[in-house]
Amino acid sequence: RFTLCLSLYAQIGLNITQICLAKECSEDEIVEEVLKLNEDPRVHGVYLHLPPASLTSRVLNTLKPEKDVDGISDLNMGRLVRGDLSKGFVPPIANAVLDLLEKHDTSLEGKTVLLVGGEGSLGVALQCLIERRGMVVFKSHWSSKSLQRQVCLCGGTGVAPPVDLKRCCGCLSLCFCLCSRPIGFPLFCLQCLFYLVLSEQQYRPWHLRSLKLQPLTPVPSDIEISRAQTPKPVDQLAAEIGVLPEELEAYGRSKAKVQLSLLDRLHTQPDGKYVLVAGITPTPLGEGKSTVTIGLVQALSAHLKLNSFACLRQPSQGPTFGVKGGAAGGGYAQVIPMEEFNLHLTGDIHAITAANNLVAAAIDARMLHEATQSDKALFNRLVPSVNGVRRFSPIQISRLNRLGINKTDPASLTPQEVSTFVRLDLDPSKITWQRVVDTNDRFLRKITVGQASTEKGMIRETGFDIAVASEIMAILALADSLEDMKNRLARMVVGTSRSGQPITAEDLGVSGALAVLMKDAIKPTMMQTLEGTPVFVHAGPFANIAHGNSSVLADKLALKLVGRNGFVVTEAGFGADIGMEKFFNIKCRASGLRPNVVVLVATVRALKMHGGGPNVNPKSLGGCRSNLRKQIQIAHLFGVPVVVALNVFNPTIEVKLFNLLSVAFINLYCIFSKSNFLDSVPLTGALMCFHLSVSPSFPQMPIVEKIRTIAQKVYGADDIELSPEAEAKIDYYNQQGYGSLPICMAKTHLSLSHMPDKKGAPTGFTLPIRDVRASIGAGFIFPLVGTMSTMPGLPTRPCFYDIDLDPVTEEITGLF
Repeated sequence: RFTLCLSLYAQIGLNITQICLAKECSEDEIVEEVLKLNEDPRVHGVYLHLPPASLTSRVLNTLKPEKDVDGISDLNMGRLVRGDLSKGFVPPIANAVLDLLEKHDTSLEGKTVLLVGGEGSLGVALQCLIERRGMVVFKSHWSSKSLQRQVCLCGGTGVAPPVDLKRCCGCLSLCFCLCSRPIGFPLFCLQCLFYLVLSEQQYRPWHLRSLKLQPLTPVPSDIEISRAQTPKPVDQLAAEIGVLPEELEAYGRSKAKVQLSLLDRLHTQPDGKYVLVAGITPTPLGEGKSTVTIGLVQALSAHLKLNSFACLRQPSQGPTFGVKGGAAGGGYAQVIPMEEFNLHLTGDIHAITAANNLVAAAIDARMLHEATQSDKALFNRLVPSVNGVRRFSPIQISRLNRLGINKTDPASLTPQEVSTFVRLDLDPSKITWQRVVDTNDRFLRKITVGQASTEKGMIRETGFDIAVASEIMAILALADSLEDMKNRLARMVVGTSRSGQPITAEDLGVSGALAVLMKDAIKPTMMQTLEGTPVFVHAGPFANIAHGNSSVLADKLALKLVGRNGFVVTEAGFGADIGMEKFFNIKCRASGLRPNVVVLVATVRALKMHGGGPNVNPKSLGGCRSNLRKQIQIAHLFGVPVVVALNVFNPTIEVKLFNLLSVAFINLYCIFSKSNFLDSVPLTGALMCFHLSVSPSFPQMPIVEKIRTIAQKVYGADDIELSPEAEAKIDYYNQQGYGSLPICMAKTHLSLSHMPDKKGAPTGFTLPIRDVRASIGAGFIFPLVGTMSTMPGLPTRPCFYDIDLDPVTEEITGLF
């Protein structure tokens, strides 16, 4: 019978495991087995098919209510009796009976039902459900002498034929007398209803408790607003949106990592609508994309009661202590607690820093050892003898296979094969891997390493990038599983051998260790907004240096959690010319996802700057319009509708001015939001208009043509100019077969061109490509445009002048 059931389960997509315990097993042994199933995220439901004597209160209440598919735990039964059917399970047999009764051709209300043979929790559940439908219930045993009389009292004309109580996997059988005729039937066995119950548990509408706001005038500082709100416990927020306790890893009270097993559980759940927030070319202080993103999600969830999720990047310490400050949003549209959001969070950037610098250390150590040891000495140390036996590690066997050496016994290698195996022979002048630190430190842009006497003259020039520019950060943002991340880490190219072959992290033997360092960082961090709506914070690449988008995994998880009619709002860094362009050409290519609409954020402050501001007059309006018009055109290159959101600081003046500016735009929704007030609801109305998915095309071109296309169609350049170094790198990448990878331009965010002082929509310029690098693990080529640096510097007066800590209360000040 069990084999037959497994065949049925396979057809409906269920994996069923039967655990058989010994007849004489103790209560402790049963409890231990149940606890294992509770903590296994792969197990979505448990049916305890045990003798009645073994179904003790302790056993029943050990099982998590959300996995109790039989609905017999005290908590599930208590909810049923109380009438709360929104959580947990109702016994599926009872549900099936009610479903059959409701299909009867007569109204149920007011009818009398005789419940025969219904004992224990199942009988209680059935009685509660029947009475809740307005029926009257009598109960009797099959052996009762008064059964005939009770049937007649119920209006029946006779007793239903006896039913074998052992049929149907031993489930109780019940008889009902409804209307004037008895209905007798054996119920479906529990396993046959299993898949129906689980499909109902895959997704439920949210019951989100919104947090109330009390806006003040004048508006306090961002950190004061954040501190005035008490966030919900993160486990409560998780429960409200359908995340199970075993899928949550709490980091304190207000933030938690979410297990990737959630994607497997919800894989059949339809995705929600996908909204991208981008912006016009910003001022150095930013124009409020995060504020609009959070305000929009608060409007959708807290006010319109639609499932919605915000997906944001983790802030870098560089801008937090540099010029821009925190990135938690602003005013009454923030992620809270904003101190935790802006400082360390769950340590993902630290994990990236550790992993990146482990690779750098491995490179220099390997070069030193190869330069100072013979082939035999290297081999003896790389494949040491343990208890007289030498064995290759799995990662070393992978390297042997890539070299075409199909041997697993170290003693069988020839001297030539030993030399090929142990020598990476890295060319010091062609090492592309740099160290990273999450601080704007301009004096680390170029450094010299190896000057200690112990390094035996292995001196070379290298440098530091900011941590969020690490290729490992890009991999974190683009990977769609732990396995995918591990494979991408292995493919990272760190340099070139003297013979011209790329050397990878797997060649160094370090990729497995990198995956260990990154195993927790790959899980998105869940937080909440000021109004208690959910936010995923994950990955943090800059858009001017890297691809500037939050993670693929966070978006995919959020799209499943919100469901078909929900919304996921994610943002792309800086202007549409870099963050949004990379969203389509890199992130969409990796994820397979397509947005429904782009929200383009503008401010009068930025428009004035593009018009030649600070003073705005009719002569400058043309310049104001040009940048906004160009950014809209960029979005239209990908066939996506655009909504413009004006982030307003002074409503009286700025809305009137923007009305003047928007006259030139046809079929453009101009929605006004304010960073410090709650009026994002009108913006949601415009988003409801767009339900079509778009499919941007990704044409295959040579590397040079892809760079030229972006320069001309996106930035407005006449052409590109490649330095000799850039040309040589492109030739090399083509030879290595990397020519099909997409392009990730490293360009200033302060202008559509490569010149930060050129505002508006410049034309007639040639875009200089200084260098071209490759992130093979992440899967893109990134040209360095003009003087663009991968390590920002601190301004004359950084933000850290204002950041302080009260040693008594431990309150932080100065984070905006």
